[in-house]
Amino acid sequence: MNESPSSSAFAASRLAGARITIVVPALGAGGTEHVVNLIANHWISVGCAVTLITLEQGDARPYYDFDSRIFIERLGVPPQRASKLRSGALVLQRIQRLRSSIRRSRPDFVLSFLTRTNVLTLLATIGLAVPVIVSERNNPALQPFGPAWKWLQRSLYPRAFGLVTMTKGALDYFPEATRRRGWVIANAVDLPAGWQKRRGNRIVTAVGRLTRQKGFDLLLEAFARIAAKHPDWKLVIWGEGEDRKSLEALRDALGLEDRVEMPGVTERPGLWVETADVFVLSSRYEGWGIVLLEAMAAGLPVVSFACEWGPTDMVKHGEDGILVPNYDVEALAEALSNIIGDAALRDRLAISAASSAKKYLPERILAEWDAVAASTLERPAV
Repeated sequence: MNESPSSSAFAASRLAGARITIVVPALGAGGTEHVVNLIANHWISVGCAVTLITLEQGDARPYYDFDSRIFIERLGVPPQRASKLRSGALVLQRIQRLRSSIRRSRPDFVLSFLTRTNVLTLLATIGLAVPVIVSERNNPALQPFGPAWKWLQRSLYPRAFGLVTMTKGALDYFPEATRRRGWVIANAVDLPAGWQKRRGNRIVTAVGRLTRQKGFDLLLEAFARIAAKHPDWKLVIWGEGEDRKSLEALRDALGLEDRVEMPGVTERPGLWVETADVFVLSSRYEGWGIVLLEAMAAGLPVVSFACEWGPTDMVKHGEDGILVPNYDVEALAEALSNIIGDAALRDRLAISAASSAKKYLPERILAEWDAVAASTLERPAV
């Protein structure tokens, strides 16, 4: 993130006229979808022709706003539960449709996001003279993939032109053959335009998909331990996912029905920053944890598990946030209690957090993506 304004502009200028195809599973609400939105809109603004390919059904609608000049093609073969035989047939169908779509887009290079989609993209481009950059957006060591997908990842990633991760820890996970051309690019922080502070309602906020990875079960247990001590505070968990029923059952079993709200996904991206007074990240593992960075940029005091990877890159413990040992529910409860009960601590951490987050402004991060794109375009002809 050391690009000067002049070098950044130079990198962007080299992209004008390039044809770029981006492959992503879907365009819903999430950190990966957010970065795809930023990159695609930026590249179209500097004169690229951008095609977005997703696995979604044809009537799917994006959560984020995309420039109307971006061509979006939905293949109509989204991930779904199926028998092994049916799953295999669906994979072949996805590869065939993806290959046809990529060929029609006539790209100078393809950028693919997320492990399974990366594997599909590499399979779909076998024999095509087009470089593929794959991007891992999670913790590759802890993601729950089956042995077949892990084998395909190990086998196919070395033939990618390059690999982008969000942390050095994630990049170092891969063998030398895969990371011989690798880049570490953090997620950019991009708060919603016109957002307003509506704070002071004593709200602890968490955000993410309602899945085991995000550790909201651990957060509920931690909040239950301090709820009686801070009766005027409540917890709001924003997001949607397959664990909603089990999390609601745990909330009720802990006697937190009136203290914990789970309102789903915000109507517009990032609006949760308006009403939060404290932000907490309880993930068991992360690729980055963009919501943590968004909270810091919005001037919120933050508490986070020191999970691999991401939070320890963003937060300096005691300076611009509080880090606690991963999985330690008691330590999380204690940290939340301390920050809830100390307004001066909240104010000090919030000011420092907002300052630290400036390192991740979109113009800096997009300059790094421009450099990746430029080096791909300037590769020797195949």
